Amino acid sequence: METAKLKKFAQFARRSLIEQVSAKLNLVLADGSAARREQPKAIVELEKQLHEHDREQVVERVAYTWFNRFCALRFMDVNRYTRIGVVSPAEGQFQPEILAEAKMGHIDEEMVSEKIRQQIFALLNGTLPSRDPQAEAYRLLVVAACNDFHRVMPYLFERIADFTELLMPDDLLSGNSILAYTRETMTPDVCGDVEVIGWLYQFYISEKKDKVFDDLKKNKKITPENIPAATQLFTPHWIVRYLVENSLGRLWMLNRPNSKLIEQMEYYIKPEQPESDFLRINKPEEIKICDPACGSGHMLTYAFDILYAIYEEEGYEPSEIPEKILTQNLYGIEIDERAGELAAFALTMKARARQRRFFRKPIQPNICVLQNIWFDDVELKNYMDFIGRDLFTTPLQATLKQFEEADNFGSLIRPEVTDVEAMLNVLASKNVSGELFLSPTHHKVLQALLQADYLSPKYHVVIANPPYMGGKGMNPRLAAWVKENYPDSKSDLFAMFIERNLDLAQKLGAVGMITMQSWMFLSSFEKLRDKLLDNATILSMAHLGARGFDSIGGEVVSTTAFVLGNGYIPDYKGAFVRLVDGKSEAEKDFMLKEAIK
Repeated sequence: METAKLKKFAQFARRSLIEQVSAKLNLVLADGSAARREQPKAIVELEKQLHEHDREQVVERVAYTWFNRFCALRFMDVNRYTRIGVVSPAEGQFQPEILAEAKMGHIDEEMVSEKIRQQIFALLNGTLPSRDPQAEAYRLLVVAACNDFHRVMPYLFERIADFTELLMPDDLLSGNSILAYTRETMTPDVCGDVEVIGWLYQFYISEKKDKVFDDLKKNKKITPENIPAATQLFTPHWIVRYLVENSLGRLWMLNRPNSKLIEQMEYYIKPEQPESDFLRINKPEEIKICDPACGSGHMLTYAFDILYAIYEEEGYEPSEIPEKILTQNLYGIEIDERAGELAAFALTMKARARQRRFFRKPIQPNICVLQNIWFDDVELKNYMDFIGRDLFTTPLQATLKQFEEADNFGSLIRPEVTDVEAMLNVLASKNVSGELFLSPTHHKVLQALLQADYLSPKYHVVIANPPYMGGKGMNPRLAAWVKENYPDSKSDLFAMFIERNLDLAQKLGAVGMITMQSWMFLSSFEKLRDKLLDNATILSMAHLGARGFDSIGGEVVSTTAFVLGNGYIPDYKGAFVRLVDGKSEAEKDFMLKEAIK
C-alpha cells in the first residue's frame, strides 16, 4: 500500500481537528453561549471533564474520536456496509448521500428517531431558524448514524456523550472540510483492505511518537501513557504472511497433509522431513491464535483469511464461518485502547466482507484492552466474605492484584492463576446486584479474571510484532519490574516478549515473531539464547537485517522474523533464509519468495 499520502493526511487531520475542537471548546464555554442556554447538561459534563483532565487531553481525545469515526464511516461507505453513504456522496453528487436524501424528505427511520427526524426536516425547510441549517442537519444525521452503529460496534461507536457532540467540528460540508480530505485520501482502491485503518492510526500518532523520542534524548523516560506511541510499528503484509503461514498454516498442514491450503500460502516453508510430534487438531474450532501486542490487528486479519479457507475446506456453511472465527479462534491483547478498538473494527470488517448480514447479529471480537485494576484490602476482604473465602486461593488473590499497572507491564504480566475459566464462570453466576457496595468490586474481580484468562497458556499459535524498548527508555517502575520478572531478557521489551509468548503457547504450539536481531548476537541476551535452545526449536527464520520496514528510513532498525516450536526437537533442521543484502522491503520480499520456491 502506498503510504505517503496516508501519512500526510493523518498528520494534517490531527493538527486540523485539534485546532477545530479547541476553537469549538472556547466557543461553547463562552459566557452567554448558545450551548450554555440550549444544552446545560452537556456543558456541566464538559466542565467536569476539564476539571478531571488537562484541557489538552480532552481536546486530543475528542479530536481523535471524530477522526476515528470519520475514517471508519468512510471505509464502510466505500464498501457499502452502510445502508446509505454517511460521509460519502452518491455517484455524481457532492454532498453526503444521507444529507441529500434528507433534503428530498427521506430519512432512515431505523437509524434516526422521530424527534430528531422532525428537527432535521424543520431545519431543512426553514421552520427552525439556524445560521447554517444544512450543517446543523448534517451534524444530527452523523451523530444518529454513529449511535446506530453502537449496537454492532460498541467498542468503536460508544454512544456519543453530549459534550463530544458539542465539540464536533463545524465545517463538514465545504471543499476544505476534514471530510473532503478524508474522501480524497481514502479512495475506493485504498479502502480495498481494512489495513488502511491501522496505517492511518500509526501516522496519526507519529508526531507524538517523534516528541516521545525527542524527550528520550533529554533523558525523559517513557511513561505508561506514551508506551503505545513509542512502540507501535505497522508490520509489512509480506512479513505477516510469512509468520502466519508458517505457524497457523504449518499447524494445519501437519494435521491435514493433503490440504489444498498450501496452494494459497506463498510464504509457506514445507518441512524437509515428515513430523509425528505435533499438536493434534480435530476441527477448526479448536484452534486458538493470540497476538499479545495486537495493535490495530494486522496479524489477526490475515489469520482470519487463513482460517476462513480452512473452514471452507472442511465444508462449513459460509454463513457460519465469520462468527466461529471471531468467537472461537482469534484473540488479541493490547494496552492501547484506541488500537484495540481498531483491531476489533478490522476483524468486524473482515467478517462483514464475507457475510453481508453479519451486522444483524452483533458479534464482539475477542480483543482485550488491559485495564489497571486496583483493590483496597478492606474492599476485597468484604467481597470474599460475601462470596465465600474458600473460593479464593492464595494464587487467585495474588492474581487479582497483578493488574494495578497493566498499562505499564501489559501482556508481560504472568497471572499466578493460569486456568481461571472455571472460576470466572462461577463468579459470573453470582448475583450481587442488590449489594450496592459490592457490585463495583464484583465487576472489577470479573474484569481481572477475564484479563488473566486472556493471558493464560492456552494458545496453539502466538504471533506478534512486539514493542521495542531498551532499558534506557523504561520508566523506573517498569525497569525495576522487568529485572525481577524477566532477568534473562530484561535488556529490551521485544526479548521479554519472546519468553512470554512461549509461556502463552501450548506445548508444541508455534510462536511467530518479528523482532530486533540483537538477541541473536549480543552477550546481554546469552541467557535468553540458552533458554531458547534448551526449551524451543527454531522452525524457520528470515533474517531481514536493516531496511526491512520502508516506513522507517535508513539503517535504524535491523530485524529478524522467525517461527519457534514450543518444545525442543532434537536434530531438527530449521529453514534459515538470509535477506540482509536486500535494500528495501520489495527486494527482501522477492528474495524470500525465491528462496522458498
